[in-house]
Amino acid sequence: MKQEIGRNRSGLRLGYTTGSCAAAAAKAAVAMLLKEEEITHVKLITPKGIELYLEVESTIRTADYVQCAVEKYSGDDPDVTDGMKVYAKAEKIESFLKEEEAEERCFEIKDHIVLAGGEGIGRVTKAGLEQQTGFPAINKIPRRMIADAVDEECRQYKYGGKIKITLSIPGGEKIAKKTFNPRLGIVGGLSVLGTTGIVEPMSEKALTDTIWLEMKMLKETGYDRCYVVPGNYGMDFLREELGVDEEVTVKCSNYIGDTIDDAKLLGMKGILFIGHIGKFVKLAAGVMNTHSRQADCRMEVLAVHAALEGADSHTVRSVMDCVNTSEALRVLKECGLLEKVMESVMERIEFYLTNRAGEALDIAAVVFSNEEGVLGKTSKADSLFEQTSRFVRQKKGR
Repeated sequence: MKQEIGRNRSGLRLGYTTGSCAAAAAKAAVAMLLKEEEITHVKLITPKGIELYLEVESTIRTADYVQCAVEKYSGDDPDVTDGMKVYAKAEKIESFLKEEEAEERCFEIKDHIVLAGGEGIGRVTKAGLEQQTGFPAINKIPRRMIADAVDEECRQYKYGGKIKITLSIPGGEKIAKKTFNPRLGIVGGLSVLGTTGIVEPMSEKALTDTIWLEMKMLKETGYDRCYVVPGNYGMDFLREELGVDEEVTVKCSNYIGDTIDDAKLLGMKGILFIGHIGKFVKLAAGVMNTHSRQADCRMEVLAVHAALEGADSHTVRSVMDCVNTSEALRVLKECGLLEKVMESVMERIEFYLTNRAGEALDIAAVVFSNEEGVLGKTSKADSLFEQTSRFVRQKKGR
């Protein structure tokens, strides 16, 4: 049994990401390399602020390196990576040889730390992801976590030389076949992921119950209008770009249709969805559960609307070949069609949202991307935003 690190409001156990495992294993390996003593547990502070105290396993020590592993734990989240081991090998090196670095495609994550991907770590083969083509599929935040963890040990033991960390996941290539990695152009293994370092359970019943409860609490405290976001991207955009009070915001995860149904049953007067294009573009096809295992029609939607706006066959095919919406938006922008395509997409999003909501509930949506900001709004978005903001100000007496 893994030590419990916490539970969400529905009582489901939290887990920790592959990124946390990699950072903890790297930290332990460097500590043992520099301290030359056995370490059985390691402490790690995740980006979410939760402290982990993880068991270190499978330690190998040679004259040249130390390698150890941390076992992945997904809590109550159904995850094919649960129980696998993430290994980190730490070794001192004299310098970063550019020809070797070019061949191995390492990340230089600090001026004295280089990070490489070994067995079971996927390689990126298509443009559009966080890493360049040919590099290990180790995302930005896990790279930062590893760099900080290794740097902490180097400072503690007053080591000023260079360190190389090589991550590996034995069996990762086989496990990756059960994920979306092959479709994303990641071959040969798994991605090292995690934006918060913590795995939060995605039980459908627990999530939909939470959506209902959050909206019910707002309604009972006098708020009959609210903002709705799928998750952290939407919440950050609301707070940082729109200056919206999080107090009247409900997180809906992937359950757009259920959220609309809840709002109708609770007698809400209006809800304004704010979401990233990667999820919300699916609404233009009538998809009301945006989880990738339910439907992934992102490129199909953008390609069809590009064709409707006059794109040639080469552009349509280029959009279809993109691995994510950021890349597809770049293609559309380069050919001067982005604005028209998003207008067309927003019309269909409005059609499906309005159809689900009926006449009693005002509903609107704002779609954004991290690169472009606001990409599109449905026709009632501005007025619903102003109504909701004004209502909140009145409630708070300001």
